[in-house]
Amino acid sequence: MTDYQSVADAVAEDIKAGILRPGDRLPPQREFARRHGIANSTAARVYRELARRGLTVGEVGRGTFVRAAPAASGTPALTEPAGSRIDLELNYPVVPEQNALLAEGLDALLHPDTLGRALRPVGTSGLPALQESAADILACGNWRPDPEHILFAGNGRQALSAAVTALVPPGARLGVEELTYPVVKAVAARLGITLVPLAMDHAGLIPQALEEAHADTPLHALYVQPRLHNPLSLTMPAQRLEQLAETLLRLGIPAIEDAIWAFLHDELPPLAAHAPERTVLIDSLSKRIAPGLTLGYAVTPPALTGKITAALRSGGWTPMRFALEAAHRWQQNGTVRKLVEAKQREAAARQKIAARHLAGFTVRSDPRSYHCWWQLPRPWRADTFVAAAARHGIGVVPAAAFTTSRNHAPNAIRVGLASPPPDVLSQALSTLADLARSAPEDLVTD
Repeated sequence: MTDYQSVADAVAEDIKAGILRPGDRLPPQREFARRHGIANSTAARVYRELARRGLTVGEVGRGTFVRAAPAASGTPALTEPAGSRIDLELNYPVVPEQNALLAEGLDALLHPDTLGRALRPVGTSGLPALQESAADILACGNWRPDPEHILFAGNGRQALSAAVTALVPPGARLGVEELTYPVVKAVAARLGITLVPLAMDHAGLIPQALEEAHADTPLHALYVQPRLHNPLSLTMPAQRLEQLAETLLRLGIPAIEDAIWAFLHDELPPLAAHAPERTVLIDSLSKRIAPGLTLGYAVTPPALTGKITAALRSGGWTPMRFALEAAHRWQQNGTVRKLVEAKQREAAARQKIAARHLAGFTVRSDPRSYHCWWQLPRPWRADTFVAAAARHGIGVVPAAAFTTSRNHAPNAIRVGLASPPPDVLSQALSTLADLARSAPEDLVTD
């Protein structure tokens, strides 16, 4: 009689070699027994053994599937030198219920007839039903975009690149907050665009700074993050938003509003609600849903739709219809709202972890944000602290990555709170706090 362990070992080897891949469905146990010349009871033991090893997962009514590779076990050692790394740089929030919710919403989409439709090409405007569900996803406060004014891109960065390409010609000037999203810096460098840093205060971008910069040499557009600014976590109050909108309308300047993190603060209307004829709102699924299935949105004023459509097409930045169909179904069955609410709760929980470990330091953040801005204590410099953190196996982002001014960057770092599990985040922040309390010269160097 064939030993069930040896059969399970053979299947395990096929999984390790990639012959059976994550998501592949194993045959029903009776068919498996027939193929391997074993008894049905032996096949059942094989399946139980594979599940025990964490190689497969059974789903009621669907069958047994090969699992994705498990995450590396154990917590990275926070010693020097580090053998592994805790990522507080990239910032993609994931909640425990996320995979189950997304899988449930995809079941109907994976039927052969619906899958065939979802794999067809689609244009930047998608389809009317997809624009309607996108408008529901993007709605916030008392604002809901006109579905006919929504364009789609492969991801948020592509939507942003298309907006900048369409509105700012090479050699022209784009106004930005003095601390801004690093991708905008990269896009501007690639297109030969000059970034003009604009002063900020506790309420965000100062409208008077925009007016003065435009009076000096005209700006072609403004890029701004009014809600949960990256990296400062600032949110413009309603009065400041109204002042900025009035300034844009009076000067005739279009704005590119980055709303990627705004779903965490979705009770407030966007700048696009105050100046719809001047604002292109950019958003995506990467933070709100998951980074692996990307989709970008651009809510455009009618006068700018043609230019941005042309930029999306010429850049090869049109969307995947599968992502559009998936987002539509997730919105229809309530998955988007469930994930947004779960991520809002998770952000608040992680901010409490950060507040506990970084108490006593100068830290700027928001209870709804997934990052914080840490003004480092003297005598630390940001570059030295980042290097020291890396020696402890922790990645953080220096202020220089966000700075647009030619002046010295602030002596600060951005700490992303979304990526590691909460216990690992807690340990990493504890280590960073201990590091900040020490003196740079006390560190062991090579």
